[in-house]
This record gives sequence, structure tokens and C-alpha cells, in this order.
Amino acid sequence: DYEGNTGKTIVQTFAKRHLDYEATPGSLVSQHGPFCWGKTAAQAVYNAKVLEVVAEEDYHTLMLTRADSHVPQYLLDKHYYRKHGQGAYYGQNNAQSQTYAKRK
Repeated sequence: DYEGNTGKTIVQTFAKRHLDYEATPGSLVSQHGPFCWGKTAAQAVYNAKVLEVVAEEDYHTLMLTRADSHVPQYLLDKHYYRKHGQGAYYGQNNAQSQTYAKRK
């Protein structure tokens, strides 16, 4: 059962790495296209396109340099949690952003 086992592997990988499937709505599987999901079919298609663009950017980065281009975890955390963390201040759906929007 190729499809079923692939799905199980994605679920197991997310559990093992403590990934939130809503915050990470897609997965790349070796020798396969992207697996993406969302609350609606349109959202899943959007997430697939975002994943495609990110993969293309990474490809171009690899073509420019063979040096390690990984972003340090502390920087990934900063950018993620400033929008999604408990004290989020970046984005459109938090109190601080709403206050700023009203001032304009």
C-alpha cells in the first residue's frame, strides 16, 4: 500500500520531529512530488505553490554557492515566533498589529 505507507511515514516523521501539521502544511518525500494540505482544497493548492517557490529559491541558492546555507535555529525561531508565538507582534491578526493599523 504505497499511498498508505507514505502517509504513515509523513505522520510518523511529524510526530518524531514534533512538527505541527497546521504550521507546516506540506512535506517533501524523496522521489515524489509535494504532499500539501489545508482547511480547504484551495488552501492546499496555495500551500503547494508556496512549497514550490521555497524549493526553487533553495535550488538557486545551491547553484550560487555550495557553502552551508542553513539558517541557524535561533533565527528560524525568532521569525516564526514573532508571528506565531505567545507574544506575537508581526502579522495581521494580533492586538499589536490591530492597534498599529488603527493609527494610520
